[in-house]
Amino acid sequence: MITAIVLVHTATDRIPETAQAIADLDGVSEVYSCAGDVDLIAVVKVAEHEQLADVIAGRLSKIEGVRRTDTHIAFRSYSRADIEATFSVGLD
Repeated sequence: MITAIVLVHTATDRIPETAQAIADLDGVSEVYSCAGDVDLIAVVKVAEHEQLADVIAGRLSKIEGVRRTDTHIAFRSYSRADIEATFSVGLD
């Protein structure tokens, strides 16, 4: 699984509609509205690198209200859920 974090700059008056349109895309697992330098953060999870181009450049960036994106590809996950799942294997 390949995970990309996409920082999305949007038209200010379209943040809710843009966020929902992004969340509705296949491959997008989460979308957050946030304070700071960006308006939305989208988490994209796909099986192959080629799918990133389809989801992000091919569809997400073309949604009405999206002004600019900045994509960061994750190498590893260090979440508490992943760590707990690792240590609970076979303990059920």
